[in-house]
Amino acid sequence: MTVRWPFAFSAMQPFRVVRAQGAYLYTGDGREILDAAGGAIAVNIGHGRAAVADAMRDAAMSTSYVVPPWLTPARERLLERLVRDWLPPGLTRLHLTCSGAEGVETAMKIAIQYHAARGKPAKTAIIGRTPSYHGTTLATTAVGGHEARKHGLAHALPSYMRVPAPYPLRCAAEDVTASCLSALEEAIETAGADNVAAFLAEPIVGASGGAIVPPDDYWPGVKSLCERYDILLLADEVMTGFGRTGAKFALGECTDAHWPVAPDVVVAGKGLAGGYAPITGVFATERVGAAIEAAGMNVMFHTFAAHPAACAAADKVLQILTEEELVARAAKAGADLKARLQETFAQHPRVAQVRGKGLLLALEVVADRADLGRFPAAAQITSRIAAEALQRGVAFYPGGTGVVRDVVVIGPPFTIGDTELTRIVETLAVAIDAATSEA
Repeated sequence: MTVRWPFAFSAMQPFRVVRAQGAYLYTGDGREILDAAGGAIAVNIGHGRAAVADAMRDAAMSTSYVVPPWLTPARERLLERLVRDWLPPGLTRLHLTCSGAEGVETAMKIAIQYHAARGKPAKTAIIGRTPSYHGTTLATTAVGGHEARKHGLAHALPSYMRVPAPYPLRCAAEDVTASCLSALEEAIETAGADNVAAFLAEPIVGASGGAIVPPDDYWPGVKSLCERYDILLLADEVMTGFGRTGAKFALGECTDAHWPVAPDVVVAGKGLAGGYAPITGVFATERVGAAIEAAGMNVMFHTFAAHPAACAAADKVLQILTEEELVARAAKAGADLKARLQETFAQHPRVAQVRGKGLLLALEVVADRADLGRFPAAAQITSRIAAEALQRGVAFYPGGTGVVRDVVVIGPPFTIGDTELTRIVETLAVAIDAATSEA
C-alpha cells in the first residue's frame, strides 16, 4: 500500500529534511538549503537552539498536559513576560491557541460575544479584505480574500463582506487611502452599522499579497471609522507580530509600532515560539474582556491550547529575542536586504516592485513591468521561481492568492548574516531569469 503525503497534490513538493541549524536546512541526500522563508515566515531566532529544546523538555517532564485554564510554571512565565516585555499597553486580556487560524476565529467570536454582552446581538457581521489570509477553518477561509484556498469549498462557505486592501502598486485611485476607506465605510453602511461587529485585517498583507505595506494614513483612518460605527478592530498579526517587521508589533500605541493605532484584539502567532512549538496569542483590551466576563460568557479553549511545552518554548524564544536584540537586528537586516533587492531589480523588466518592512519582504513578478501585466496563471511562475531557487540551495516562500499571483516572499531568521543576504539576492536574480525566460 502506498501512503500519500501530503494528503493531496501540492505545488510545493516536499523533500526530506533531517536536520536544521541556524539559517540552514539539511536534507536526507546531504544538501544544504538556506531557509530564506523561515519555513512559513515563522522561524525568527534560527533553527537548532538547544536552550529552547531544553526548556520544552523541562516543561514536558514537569507538567506534560494540564487543561488550559489552569496555571503551570511555564504558562505563568510566558504570561508575565508577554505583559512585561512585549504587549502594547492596553492589551490586558490574554488567551492562547495552537494555530493562527484558531486564534483568528477566536478573535471573531470575541467580537460577536462583546457586542452581545452589551445588548447588541445583531452586531454579528465581520468585514474582511482582499487580498488577505486568515487561516484554514471554514470561517477564516471564508472571511479571507485568498481565492485559491477556497477551491472546492466556496460553495459551502459562509458569506462575509470584503473590501479592498490598500495595494498601492495596483490601485487605480490617485489617493489609495481615501479609496479604501470609502469602500470600508460603504460596506459598513450597506450592511448597517447595527449589524457589523468587527473589521478584520493584517497590518501588512502577508503572503497572500506579498508584504503589501499600506500608506501611513490608512490605519488611523480605519481606526476612526471603527470608533465612529462602534466596530471592533481585529488585527491579524500572526505573521507580522513579535518582531518580524522590525517592530514588536506593527500596530499599537507604543513607541516602536509602525502605526500608533490601538486594535481592540490582536492575534499573533508565528514568531511567538519561532517555529519550535504550535502556539498563538489572542490579546484583547480590558474593555472587551470585562464586558464578556460581566455578561457571564466564556472564551472557550482548545484542548491543546497553552500546552506547557509550547508555553516554555515561547517564553524562551521571547527571552532570546530580547537578550540578543533580534527585533532591532531584523529591522537593520531587513532594511539592508530591501535596499540590495531594490538596487538589483531597479530596472528588471520582470519585477514590478520590491516591498515590505523588516524581514517580511516580497517581490512581485510580472510579464511586463511597463504595464504590470501578469503571466497567465497556468504558467505557475511563482512555483517555477521557487523551484529554480531550491535547485540552487535557497528556499523562498511562494505567495499570492491565484488572483494576486507571482509573488515571492522572503522571511529568513532574524539571525541571518551578510553572506546569506548576498546569497538571497544573487539566487533570486538567477531564479527569476531562469523561470521567466521562456514563459
